[in-house]
Amino acid sequence: MGEMKSMQMGVIGALFLSVASSVSIVICNKALMTNLGFPFATTLTSWHLMVTYCTLHVAYKLNFFENKPIDTKTVVLFGLLNGISIGLLNLSLGFNSIGFYQMTKLAIIPFTVLLETLFLNKKFSRKIKFALFLLLVGVGIASITDLQLNFVGSVLSLLAIATTCVGQILTNTIQKRLNVTSTQLLYQSAPFQAAILFVSGPFVDKYLTRLNVFSFHYSPLVVGFITLSCLIAVSVNFSTFLVIGKTSPVTYQVLGHLKTCLVLAFGYTLLHDPFTPRNIAGILIAVLGMLLYSYFCSVASKSKQGSSESAFIGKDRDTTPLLSQEKENHEAKKLDKHSPV
Repeated sequence: MGEMKSMQMGVIGALFLSVASSVSIVICNKALMTNLGFPFATTLTSWHLMVTYCTLHVAYKLNFFENKPIDTKTVVLFGLLNGISIGLLNLSLGFNSIGFYQMTKLAIIPFTVLLETLFLNKKFSRKIKFALFLLLVGVGIASITDLQLNFVGSVLSLLAIATTCVGQILTNTIQKRLNVTSTQLLYQSAPFQAAILFVSGPFVDKYLTRLNVFSFHYSPLVVGFITLSCLIAVSVNFSTFLVIGKTSPVTYQVLGHLKTCLVLAFGYTLLHDPFTPRNIAGILIAVLGMLLYSYFCSVASKSKQGSSESAFIGKDRDTTPLLSQEKENHEAKKLDKHSPV
């Protein structure tokens, strides 16, 4: 019981860390890109991952965690896949309207559900599917303003959805099947994610912004915000792997849409972004979907736990008489052996 409570507290802590760090980095990056004019998102992400790896390497040297070897091919492919998915999401934003990009992010949940159902035989109840549908409708109403389609942008969005879904499912699967922690997996995969983005980032950013990251004027204020963004990113990357490992890719995506709602709310209260009744209605519907999803998952988890305990008790009851009977038979044989003929 105490172990279960400790596990629940760990999940709650991971969820809180993910929300707090993600909302913080969005606000920081918005100030960096909008107010200070630093538009190089892909290159910035590669710096995030390099700082994350360096931080984890220092933590490893100080014995904060143990490094568990993982098959090199698995780690390389996993790291490259995650790096590619980040680059494709940025390209999708560059080739599509904001509204279509939001639709791309919303599509990750149903695609993840589909992949887990087809390839991992995972079951999602109708109640959970309804809660997810309500969440997606709410976020769509709150965040989607325009939809402009084009062929290249649509192809990039489909590739971004596919790589993101597979990457997040693998994040959960590798941790559970290879029995590694989120820290161990992030420590070994971060260099490969950083490498592919560090090489491709300047080209992607130049294509999208028509500017060169190496010729940008780095004022002390810009450097300060980049440093702050990189430090917050350590917490973001760590909490991402932690949440997916402790829960599921779908739960992580639900959490991501909660962050979207919080960012919209913070944008209105702190940055005075325009806010309409449609935004408010969408956020309320999305929050209702999140609450229902959380409730239905909690009920399903308790039901599963109860059934497993019942099965264990039943098994114990079935085997006890057999053991007793075997013991009685053994004692009877001993008496027969020592009794006079």
